[in-house]
Parts: sequence; structure tokens; C-alpha cells
Amino acid sequence: MQLYIGNKNYSSWSMRPWVLMRQAGIAFEEVKLRFDAFTPESQFKTAVQRLNPAGRVPVLVDDGLAIWDTLAIAEYLTERFPDKRLWPADRRARARARSVCAEMHAGFGALRNHLGMNIEARLPEVGARVLQEQPDVRDDVARILAMWSELLAQHGGPMLFGEFGIADAFYEPVVMRFRTYGLALPDAISAYAERVVTLPSVAAWIADALAEHDFLPFEESYRSQA
Repeated sequence: MQLYIGNKNYSSWSMRPWVLMRQAGIAFEEVKLRFDAFTPESQFKTAVQRLNPAGRVPVLVDDGLAIWDTLAIAEYLTERFPDKRLWPADRRARARARSVCAEMHAGFGALRNHLGMNIEARLPEVGARVLQEQPDVRDDVARILAMWSELLAQHGGPMLFGEFGIADAFYEPVVMRFRTYGLALPDAISAYAERVVTLPSVAAWIADALAEHDFLPFEESYRSQA
């Protein structure tokens, strides 16, 4: 299998299946397509549209079959590797995990737009300003913190549904955002975030992101240089 991804420093969508597969021990070949631009004629768009007509990463290719969209990839891996137990074993917990993943997949637009993933940066002043000026971002953060608090209390940790799974993979980029923008977190959530970043797969992704040294101005409207 090949997993096509974008820049590790910026691509939150790419991070999800990469970390999921690495943490679960599913072998794959990484193929990185650099974000040179998102215009139709860019090298990135030209390359990815050969695999995915929507022109976005990630794309998983398995024996010639291309699967795009993070939820579709997660469900495909669940069927392809049932022994990995990527969703919770309990039916009710599994339904809840799918619900919170769908909520992440379709929602939290204000958080995405105003606090983009940027692993190498530390921008607490941007985080403070955005929280002050953007009530929709405050609402998104409050919802995520309430969700995580409830799930950790209900399932006892260390991850959202006990053991690591798809739900944690879907929210890892949020942990990255909280770190970058210096958002204050309750103790239980802060401890969860620390457990996430010390997962071997997440630590490997972070190390690769820090090694890129690829400042893309169109990804960082809030500063003019790295």
C-alpha cells in the first residue's frame, strides 16, 4: 500500500491515516507531495489529481485501488485489517466513536480556518488574539474540551476510548494546534495531549515535520517568515 500525503508540518488531514497506520502496525509506503500551491496548474494538484479527482490528500492506494477522504480510508482499513481493532469493540462505544469522528470531519470550521496546523511554530500570541476576536473558535474549543473530558472520564483513558484508535487519530491534529497556539487546557486534557504526542507514531510524525524546514507563506497568513 502507498499513502500519499502533503507537508507534514501543515497537512492535518494527511496526519490522521499516517499515524493511524503507523501506530496500528500496518505497513505502507509513504509518498509525499509537496504543497507548492493549490492552483489547478500547480505540481501538487497535477500529481494528486492523477489519483484523486478532487485534488486533495491523503490518498491511500492498495493494489491499484485509490481511496481518498480520511473517513473512507479509516473504514477501508477497518475492513482490510479487522484484527487491528481500529474502532472500539463495544457496539455503543463504536457508534459514539464514529459520531465524534464525523463531527471532526464535518465540523470545527472556525478552528481549522483560524488556527491552522503548524507543528514547528509556537504562536501563543496568535492563539490569544484569535480566541479574543473569534467567538466561533471559542465555541469550537469549548466543544472539543467538553467532548474529550467526557470520553476520558467515561472510558478511563489513556486514549479517548481506552485504547488508541481512529478517534484519537482524527483529533491528533487538534492536539498539535493546541500546542502551537498555546491554548490553556484543563489538567486531564493536558495529560491526554501529552500522551498523544508521546505515541511513537505521533512522535515520528512531529520529528519529520520539524525536519522539513519548508516555510510556505500561503499556509501562514499570520507571519512573513519562519
